[in-house]
Amino acid sequence: MRDGMDLSFRPIRSEDRAFLERLYATTRESELARLPWSEAEKSAFLKMQFEAQHKFYSETFEGARFDLIERASEPIGRLYVDTRPDEIRLIDIALLPEQRGCGLGTALMNDLMNQARARALPLTLHVESFNPARLLYQRLGFATLRTDGVHHLMRWDASLEPAAQRPSSERG
Repeated sequence: MRDGMDLSFRPIRSEDRAFLERLYATTRESELARLPWSEAEKSAFLKMQFEAQHKFYSETFEGARFDLIERASEPIGRLYVDTRPDEIRLIDIALLPEQRGCGLGTALMNDLMNQARARALPLTLHVESFNPARLLYQRLGFATLRTDGVHHLMRWDASLEPAAQRPSSERG
């Protein structure tokens, strides 16, 4: 996946916080655009929500990798992944708006799917009903296991892939 895309991944650091807050805000723009709040109110809300999410992820997924995605040494997104004995959990993936819709998300997901395949583990994630990425996950073969309110728990498992989609070394 990293071939030809000039991407690198490194653990997030405290100095990345401002970028991560801005990135988070971009994921909520369309949702907040409909609200009659002032820019100051939206900014305060986004800061509070980012802080709550960051704390939740840090406390809930202690052993996870929290990586910044960089292209040509510039931050373009984040990728948070928890590799467990029984699954690989995609905690969060986010890209700057100008990086969306150009195949990067698919490439990142394919990379995670290859990691899961190599370890013979399922790949799981939660996604909101209105998130456009949900269509990508469905297209890649993720199935919804459970829906809790607006959140869907989805799972991809290499062992459930049709033989024609598996690498030739795995076909029976």
